[in-house]
Amino acid sequence: MSNNTDKDQLDMSDLGSTLPAAAAALSAEDRAGLVNALKDKLQHLAGQHSDIMETLSPKVRKLVEVLRELQSQHDELEAKFFEERAALEAKYQKLYEPLYTKRYEIVNGVLEIEGVGDASKDQEGGKGTEEKGVPNFWLMAMKTNEILAEEISERDEEALKYLKDIKWCRIDNPKGFKLEFFFDANPFFKNSVLTKTYHMIEDDEPILEKAIGTEIEWYPGKCLTQKILKKKPRKGSKNVKPITKTENCESFFNFFNPPEVPDDEDDIDDDAAEELQNLMEQDYDIGSTIRDKIIPHAVSWFTGEAVQGDDFKDMDEDEDENEDEDDGEDEEDEDEEEEEDDEEDEDEVESKSRNKKSVRSQGQETQQTERPPDCKQQ
Repeated sequence: MSNNTDKDQLDMSDLGSTLPAAAAALSAEDRAGLVNALKDKLQHLAGQHSDIMETLSPKVRKLVEVLRELQSQHDELEAKFFEERAALEAKYQKLYEPLYTKRYEIVNGVLEIEGVGDASKDQEGGKGTEEKGVPNFWLMAMKTNEILAEEISERDEEALKYLKDIKWCRIDNPKGFKLEFFFDANPFFKNSVLTKTYHMIEDDEPILEKAIGTEIEWYPGKCLTQKILKKKPRKGSKNVKPITKTENCESFFNFFNPPEVPDDEDDIDDDAAEELQNLMEQDYDIGSTIRDKIIPHAVSWFTGEAVQGDDFKDMDEDEDENEDEDDGEDEEDEDEEEEEDDEEDEDEVESKSRNKKSVRSQGQETQQTERPPDCKQQ
């Protein structure tokens, strides 16, 4: 019994050495705090585990111990997978950087491509054009995406024409990622860079904790997230000047003013909490779309080729759904046919019974019509 008890108890002495490699970068104080937190968590789980194990028979308990060993091996492999995946992503992110830099230079006319300038002169009849790079590149790329197109208003388009580049990077403390939007000098706001940072509770299975955006420094009368309503004064009113009222309006730039989670959850009711959750999910969808689709495939979104790829994916999903619906409809049709066959069989039975009854009635009628002569003979 003592051996089994020793196995069930957790060995905390080696916990510090078994922490992931990423924890090595922490300070000694932070590392000690992490170890203590893990100990508390594991001891709590161990208490629950011992309660379950005590309810099992000795034979089943041994089988569960073997299963636990298999689970432990799986968890070790999974930890290596996450570690290698993070290293692989970091490796290729560095390989992407020179391509993104060259894309930036071409889009903004910093880099001249050999032969392009001469070709433009030939098309213009020998007259050079002052057009640099690819105008409205990021605006067109974003507008082509269905999710982002819903967020961009007509007023936003003029400001987004000044967007030079979009970048993203991972952040480790806390876990999450940051988006950076680089703008040329423009008549709408002073900021040259607008950022949006997402703090995640868990990076592998992302759960959004909160999002933080840059406060935009709008020039007077140029704020795109608000509109000014002017109302004429009533007749006979002493005020001659029109009444002005400021209202919030839909704009892509609301993206930089994300919904805030209150410090105390008791401050909001269930309906408000559900609405807040929906807003946060929508905000994360926009951010992850920019990170995962727009930035790496901006050229394909600009040309419209990425839309076709998305359409094919949607078609595949729709076909799967339609197949499921067709299967359901086929089953319903078969059921209806079976019901119709049953009804036809019942109709046939009823018609046969009716025919038999009619034959019998006809026989009885003939017998009744024939009896009077018999009676007469008697």
